[in-house]
Amino acid sequence: RTYSGTETEGQLLNSFVQYFGDSLGRKIKRMPLIEETVLPGDSLLTLPVVIIGNGPSGICLSYLLSGYRPYLSPEAIHPNPILHTKLEEARHLSIVDQDLEYLSEGLEGRSSNPVAVLFDTLLHPDADFGYDYPPVLHWKLEQHHYIPHIVLGKGPPGGAWHSMEGSMLTISFGDWMELPGLSFKEWAASKRRNIKSDRVMPEEIACYYKHYVKVMGLQKNFRDNVYITSVSRLYREKDDEGRSQQNEDISTRHLEMDDGQKSLTKRNWEVRGYQRATDGSHVPFCLFAENVALATGTFDSPGRLQVEGEDFPFVLHSMSDFGAAISKGKLRGKADPVLIVGAGLTAADAVLCAYNNNIPVVHVFRRRVTDTSLIFKQLPKKLYPEYHKVYHMMCTQSHNVDSNQHSAYTSFPEHNVLSFKPEMKCVLQSASGLKKILKFSVALVLIGSHPNLFFLKDQGHSIGHHSNQPITCKGNPIEIDPYTYECTKEANLFALGPLVGDNFVRFLKGGALGIARCLAIRQKKKHELIESGDGGGDGVP
Repeated sequence: RTYSGTETEGQLLNSFVQYFGDSLGRKIKRMPLIEETVLPGDSLLTLPVVIIGNGPSGICLSYLLSGYRPYLSPEAIHPNPILHTKLEEARHLSIVDQDLEYLSEGLEGRSSNPVAVLFDTLLHPDADFGYDYPPVLHWKLEQHHYIPHIVLGKGPPGGAWHSMEGSMLTISFGDWMELPGLSFKEWAASKRRNIKSDRVMPEEIACYYKHYVKVMGLQKNFRDNVYITSVSRLYREKDDEGRSQQNEDISTRHLEMDDGQKSLTKRNWEVRGYQRATDGSHVPFCLFAENVALATGTFDSPGRLQVEGEDFPFVLHSMSDFGAAISKGKLRGKADPVLIVGAGLTAADAVLCAYNNNIPVVHVFRRRVTDTSLIFKQLPKKLYPEYHKVYHMMCTQSHNVDSNQHSAYTSFPEHNVLSFKPEMKCVLQSASGLKKILKFSVALVLIGSHPNLFFLKDQGHSIGHHSNQPITCKGNPIEIDPYTYECTKEANLFALGPLVGDNFVRFLKGGALGIARCLAIRQKKKHELIESGDGGGDGVP
């Protein structure tokens, strides 16, 4: 096959694996990157781990799989005396080598995942109480713990942070956005960046993540401009398995066929996709992996109202599109207001953006302004004054008040959008059933976003807490073992970050810890089997 790009598939193959070197032994020439027309063969080498997504979740997991290990610092005293006593019991062991269920027992925090709460309190002790205690951990690079892996991402390391609106401040403090082993404040100071407050702009965070991968020596594990098209299981007949296959995976399952055929064994994963070359051409690839970790986040698919007219070009679904319309002057001099739908922080950002550009706003949302679940109720006023400014307008500048008094902003609480009309009008309906028609210049629907797991069977609907429903961060996250982050409904498939309900960077790091410990234990068992002569598998030992 001939490619128009500057990198052929063979060259892409070499770029994927050149860094493995001696760790893969003589099998380096049998790398699991093949032509799309080639059927997978048993002799092809299989990677231990493929990580899909190169945002903070994927970066942190790569950091731990690269052999970095956290230990209790000699001088550290954790403010939780019970936890500190547990840590002292095994001070000589890294946290990765300890019983995470035992350590996390009894801890409470803002994540439903116990390991996330544990790792957060080790990195940011008592942060939710307003304290700024230093981490109680220090890190060591132990290269013999390295587990070969590849991190695949659409853009540069940092994921969606590179595409977020740059003029807004992050909801979390800069320190809470940092990854293990590199202080965000120290990094900012070294770059002579003027960080005016504890909250920073997304572009600063994106730059930090990209630098983190470089300074920690993780670049060899990362491949950019990679798009995944399918992740599927390989099967083989049980009777055809040789001795070398029987110990390939301690989690191997057997599937009995209804019609009496031979049973099949679930084997490794096949990951297919393409890498976009500099000239825009696509270079296809196929990788084989013992384990796949999903770290894709939830910014792939903006939430939609699913109403008539939502596909009109004047109905936008992202802040970046809105920012582009403003910068191009498309809204300058418009008499009709911008219609913003949603009551979250992104919608509030859009209100602020319009307000600061002297663009009138009509703000529509379903909830009451007194609803205790509104995010504004959870944010201290002193730390988030701009969001409380929006919330104050939502409460006091309703359509029920004299509209002439507040022409720059008008809120419509407890209203739903029924449809968008081609003449740039919107039909609203109140909680009481009354309908209202509004004219607008552009509509911006910001009601959250969902992960796009189209590359999985049934788009991943089968692995959520509620089967046969789309995966969402809040309503239906991927169901996992709380200590290993392995999917309970699919062995050797792991998930972390927003996919399992951890939206904040400070908590997604716990997923990396749980997965790293699980894989380290399995690698150790595999080594023991190999050394005893009872197995070998076709994977990387």
